[in-house]
Amino acid sequence: MAYEIKSGQCGYAARMTWLNPAFSVTAFVAVVRFTVGGTPPHTGGTITHRKTGGMNNSTNKPGQWRRLSYTLVALCLLAAACGDAIEESHGRQVVTTTSTSEPTTTSTTEPLPSTTSTLVAEPLALPEPERQRLVVSGVGDTNLDPNYIPAFRDKGYEHAFTGLDGVFIDDDLTIVNLECSSSDIGTPAHKAFTFNCAREALPIMADWGVEVANLANNHGADWGMEALLETKVNVANSGMAPVGVGANAVEAHEAAYFEVNGWKVAVIGLGGVIPHQGWIATEDSPGMADGDTIETMVAAVEAADQVADLVFVTIHWGVELDLQPRPEDIERAHAMIDAGADAIFGHHPHRLQPLEFYKGRPIAWSLGNFVWPRLSDAGATSAIAQVIVEPDGTIDACLIPVFIESHGHPVVQGHIQGPCHWTE
Repeated sequence: MAYEIKSGQCGYAARMTWLNPAFSVTAFVAVVRFTVGGTPPHTGGTITHRKTGGMNNSTNKPGQWRRLSYTLVALCLLAAACGDAIEESHGRQVVTTTSTSEPTTTSTTEPLPSTTSTLVAEPLALPEPERQRLVVSGVGDTNLDPNYIPAFRDKGYEHAFTGLDGVFIDDDLTIVNLECSSSDIGTPAHKAFTFNCAREALPIMADWGVEVANLANNHGADWGMEALLETKVNVANSGMAPVGVGANAVEAHEAAYFEVNGWKVAVIGLGGVIPHQGWIATEDSPGMADGDTIETMVAAVEAADQVADLVFVTIHWGVELDLQPRPEDIERAHAMIDAGADAIFGHHPHRLQPLEFYKGRPIAWSLGNFVWPRLSDAGATSAIAQVIVEPDGTIDACLIPVFIESHGHPVVQGHIQGPCHWTE
């Protein structure tokens, strides 16, 4: 007796035949791979998110395993409904059960003939994952160049993350501004400071809970455009999603997408501070996403908003040492939120600026230095912007206080007891 499932219901397993009525383990594996397999960040696909890393073991995020549970339920229902054969007919599954037994007789009835019954099963519609609370963290300038912060040579790159009380591990998504190139090719630009973060530091940053790295800033192309594009690949290969740069303008403005806790989340990187216009990607040249032109920024947000439930923007803007946002950046922020952005994480001024709300959406104007040398108390005063999205879509945010206590070592000021909840 053979069982056959034709293409269209089993993902990558287009046609499978079993010679045993028992459900095949091979088929099970094929379906599970189709369900939970993720697309690598650099391909532009959606990442079904599961957060692990650092010195802590976090739990698997519920969205991914809930999808697996739905698949198993569907398979059980399919196995229960199927008789001896399953075939496809005009977009529907037609389940046919045939009895080949001999006619049955009794003393009071005529013999019963052989019978054939047909069950028509409509395609099974799986419910959407239930939305749960979502916690997203954003930070400012992060530098893992051992020539700029020699402490990493002695203490390792974990030194950058051991003072954070597990914030990046315990949240659902972490976004940083990676203020450097990270490549073995290229030559340094003619400028006062050029940064090249160690490649071996990238997977360590990912292990400590970072999912997204913005590369659109005034140091991303310090070692040239080829090095910038290689940095994008190196970040992706380390398990993080690079945003804000690309081989052309379209690629540079593309969002990274995540599915986590029942939400589809988009993250866009923009660079509004550049040494010269040649750093901005064009139709046929590599570079960074434009963080100055409102029409371009709005278009990127609108494109992501068509796909995602939530859109987060990480942007390099402002003027160094300013303590308040400039009017032109306020105009840009409001335009992006009007276009569909749900939260904005700003950086570049090397000083902490306020967190404000516009139409119920948080804007962290500047998150200051994060992984940086301790050069002054003002420069060492930093924060983690934490955005909390409740299941009903309500959004709140806070600034968790951080201080760079030694070179390259930011420390949360207090003990974290939950999202936006800490003790002094």
